[in-house]
Order: sequence, then C-alpha cells, then structure tokens
Amino acid sequence: MAFDAIVIGSGFAGMSVASFMARSGARVKVVERHNQPGGRARRMEANGFTFDMGPSWYWMPDVFERYFARFGKQVSDYYTLERLDPSYRVYWPQDQWDIPADYNALRTLFESIEPGSALQLDKVMDEAAYKYKVGIEKLVFKPGQRWSEFIDADLAKGVFRLDVFTSVKKHFARHFKDPRIRELMEFPVLFLGALAEKTPALYTLMNYADVKGGTWFPKGGMYAIVEGMHQLAEAQGVEFLFNHNVQRITLQGNEATGIIAQNGDGNEVQLQADVVVSAADYHFTETQLLPSHMQSYSPEYWDSRVMAPSCLLYYVGINKKVEGLQHHSLFFDVPFAPHAHDIYTHPSWPKQPLFYVSATSVTDPSQAPEGCENLFFLVPVATGLTGDTEELRTQYFDAILSRFNSHTGAAIGRENIVYYRSYAIKDFVDDYNAFKGNAYGLANTLLQTAVLKPSCKSKKVNNLYYTGQLTVPGPGVPPSLISGEVVAGQIMKNLVIA
Repeated sequence: MAFDAIVIGSGFAGMSVASFMARSGARVKVVERHNQPGGRARRMEANGFTFDMGPSWYWMPDVFERYFARFGKQVSDYYTLERLDPSYRVYWPQDQWDIPADYNALRTLFESIEPGSALQLDKVMDEAAYKYKVGIEKLVFKPGQRWSEFIDADLAKGVFRLDVFTSVKKHFARHFKDPRIRELMEFPVLFLGALAEKTPALYTLMNYADVKGGTWFPKGGMYAIVEGMHQLAEAQGVEFLFNHNVQRITLQGNEATGIIAQNGDGNEVQLQADVVVSAADYHFTETQLLPSHMQSYSPEYWDSRVMAPSCLLYYVGINKKVEGLQHHSLFFDVPFAPHAHDIYTHPSWPKQPLFYVSATSVTDPSQAPEGCENLFFLVPVATGLTGDTEELRTQYFDAILSRFNSHTGAAIGRENIVYYRSYAIKDFVDDYNAFKGNAYGLANTLLQTAVLKPSCKSKKVNNLYYTGQLTVPGPGVPPSLISGEVVAGQIMKNLVIA
C-alpha cells in the first residue's frame, strides 16, 4: 500500500518500523537530528579509538536473525558474530567468577559453590526456556492496545508456569541459597530497569537469553548492527535525512500532516506525510512536538512512571594492554542493596556503586590503536538527579578506576589515559531529549507491562504512532527491533480498516 510516512529518529526501533513500512509499499523518510543513524547506539571515534556510545551487550541472537529473515536476509549478510567465552566475568569482594559459555561448565561452577545448585540451575533453565518461548511467541509481539490480545488458550493453560505474580527475587530464593548465585541470576533483569523484587518472575526468560542464548559480539562493535539495519532500510527505499532536528508535528484537526524540522544549515524544512511515527523520546514528542490538548498523557501520569536507571558513562582510551581483561566485566564487589536504594527508593547519587566495564578491544583489536585498550565504564544512577557536574563525574571515575585497578591489577594511572570522555544525565537530555535523563526507558514492572505501557498509538492524533523503549514491548535492543515491527503492523492494519 502506497502512502507517505515520516519516522522521527533513527535508532533501532526507528529503522525497524521504517523498513517494515517501506517493505509494505510506503514512501518513508527518517528524520534524524544527529549526523549518523543509530540514536543512542551511535559510534564515536577519537584518537584512533572506537566506542559504541550506547548498548554493549548482544543477547537474543534469534531475534536479530528473525528480523533480517523478514526481509529475506541473514545476520551474516551484514556482520560477523563471535560468541564470547567466558560470557563475562563477575568480580566479588574476595574472588571472581568467569561465567562459561558452555552450560555443563556453568553447572560445574555452580556445584562447586553450592552443592545441589546444578540441579536447581537445570530447573530454572527449564522454566526460563518455557517463558522465553511463550514470551517471544505470545507476548512481546502484541501491540498492547487491549487486554483481549492476550486471550490465548496456551497462555491460559500455562499462566502459572509464567510466574507473572511472583517476583524474580522470590523465584531465585526458592532455588539457591548462596547470595552470590542469587545476585548472578538476578543480574539479567537489570536490563529491564527494575529491582528483582519488583520485576515479575516471567522475566527470568532473560536468564535463558543469557545462559542458553549466549553473549555475542558483532565484529566492528554494536554499531555494525546499526550499519546493517541502515543498509537494509535504504535497500527497501527508506530515505534518511540527517542533521534534521524536528521542531513540531503539524496537525489538521486530529490528523498529523507532517513535521517541521530545522536542518544543519539552520533552515526550516517542512515535510508532509499520511502517517507520522515517533521513535524519539515519547515524553519529549508529546510535550514539545504537540500542543497540550493533543497530548495523550498528563504531566501527573509521566511523573508517576517508574523509570529504568540513567547512566554515568566513561569512554576511556589507554596506552597499554590489560592482561587477562575480559570483554565484559561486572563489579559486584560492594553490596547491591545500598546502590539499589540510591536508584529506586531515595533517588540520589550512589555512595558506593556497582559498575560495569566493556573492553571491545579485547575481542576486536581494531577498536583501539595497537598496544592500546578501549574501556567503557558504566555506573547505573537514578533518573532526574541534579548536580551532574564534571567535578562529580571525576570523583566517581577516580573511585571506580581505583577499584578496577585493585581487582584487575591493571595499574592504570592518569599518564596511561590518552582519551577520556564522560557522559551522564545532562547529556542524555541534551542529545536524546530523554525524559528525566533516562538511559533505558520505563522499568518493566508488573504495572508497566503490555497494555499498561504508554500506547504505541496516540489517543488524540489518529495517524500518530510511537515506537521504542517507552512503549511496547519495552527497553533493550531486541525489544526495539520487535517494537518497530509491531507498530508497522498496526499502521498497515489501521490503514486497511480506514
């Protein structure tokens, strides 16, 4: 069906919805404020170092394969994957664990820590496999417009196996005693942006993604996915307009007629369309691109949302190699509870945070100059915090670098740092118009699931749609690919009905 569509934003969800609409015959323009595709998944190159600015974990490879297969392609047509082994390393106060890619090796590791835990792991994985299969097939590809979408005989028969009303924390407490194993098993749901005690145990499907699906790395970095999706979109006929900052969505009555943007030269550009899709921040789109009477949700609604964390990030290039460093490292060397309190209970800058380090140069030496390492440090922090100053960022960096050196023996000093850039709440707001400076969108709590998320279709503007991390199915790269497909399906369905 031929129609004109505009997509605001070229992140994973934006390129996904654009490609699916174009495949169905639409003439699609993607309008992007930055000079490259990718949105939060942009690439930064500096001093010979290459950094993925956003997502750094490649999980759920089946979702990526499915996406490209919908266009008659394969992942391998665009980038090369390598499964990481170990998947990642966890640093505890007194020791460290390398999490093996091989399942039997993982069972052996668990059993050496807590006798009997290998069998418990088997039980957990069987349950997680069921949840993953049902979740992907029956839940995440729903547009979340009405509860009747979820009336399904298989879902009804397996509702108790899905553990919707049990928390992740209680679920793992039934299976394991060692607190480190519990924390390790709870770790994957942190990608969903909520505490384990607030996240439905349905989402232990993420453990299946972790353990069975594996942790992978696309050669060239996560931006290789962006490049692949961009290439695919252009092959479908999608046109990209970079350095175009959308100023407002134009309306006629309760219909969107297009957008007005400012291009890189500072000139106003007006584009017309039959359908507008925002893959930009949902709250920003509503409050800044639409008049108040055409907004679906009130300020009180947005303030009541439970947000996933923001991040304090550091992109660091060093002039030496770090012996024994893994691609992914989790620093659980301090208690989790106080950090969680500072994020969710009483939002404040964390006093002693856990943190994560990615070093893609360990797997792909082309990501850094010869003999050098590129390091990506991430500290989860609450959204909406004030006082985001360079002085504060430096204090945190010094503290986590000291802990990093202590555990890895890296002995990185200021003289070894040849590139440094910090990135935090203010930057998420400035670069992505992120609501409260969020990095991951809404937390996947029970009361923010499916129909209870912000709708993928405007309640006030008939032909305005939303895709991405603040609507269905939720935060993360694979869900963003799915979000684009789901929303494109809704657009085509509604156009046919109209």
